[in-house]
Amino acid sequence: MNFINAMQERYTTKKYNASKKIDSKHIEELKEILRLSPSSINSQPWKFTFVSDEATKEKLSKVSWINTEKVTDSDTVVVFSRINDLAAFEKQIEEELPQGAVDYYKEYLKPLPEQEIKAWFDKQVYLSLGVLLTACAAMNIDATPMEGIEPENYDKIIDNKGYATLVAVAIGYRDEDDFNQPSKKPKSRIALEKVVESI
Repeated sequence: MNFINAMQERYTTKKYNASKKIDSKHIEELKEILRLSPSSINSQPWKFTFVSDEATKEKLSKVSWINTEKVTDSDTVVVFSRINDLAAFEKQIEEELPQGAVDYYKEYLKPLPEQEIKAWFDKQVYLSLGVLLTACAAMNIDATPMEGIEPENYDKIIDNKGYATLVAVAIGYRDEDDFNQPSKKPKSRIALEKVVESI
């Protein structure tokens, strides 16, 4: 499948086939794909937690609002978290990044209020969310991005020390009766000429 076809076929899965599992090789590939995600100054202020343990998924489902069945029936839930400790982040970039990137952080970001710095972290994590959704589409794996969760309770359940949950993605394979798949509910997007401009 070429890339444009993959994007035409991907959709937000509403109902999963709980008996159909993702090959472990594909899970490992998705982990590496997330590790390779882009971020400003290569900051990587994130952590990705892959949850396939049924008991843990059951706990997460109870704090996932309308997404309960997506969490329990999907193969894996990927939890996207941003680093929550500025000192730990600064130590990380001092150890991992070239001096130019560290200097950029110190000059342009460190003087900002803590909440603005964390908002900048959040933007980097959302870049990786797009990468995962796209990778899943290319691999014929179904996915559901979920902000409809209780982040603080997710943090407690997965013991997310030093990080804060932002969003989760259920991944697996659709149930054949899922009403939201493109064969049953055609994809709806604003016309190209209304959202893309060439200058």
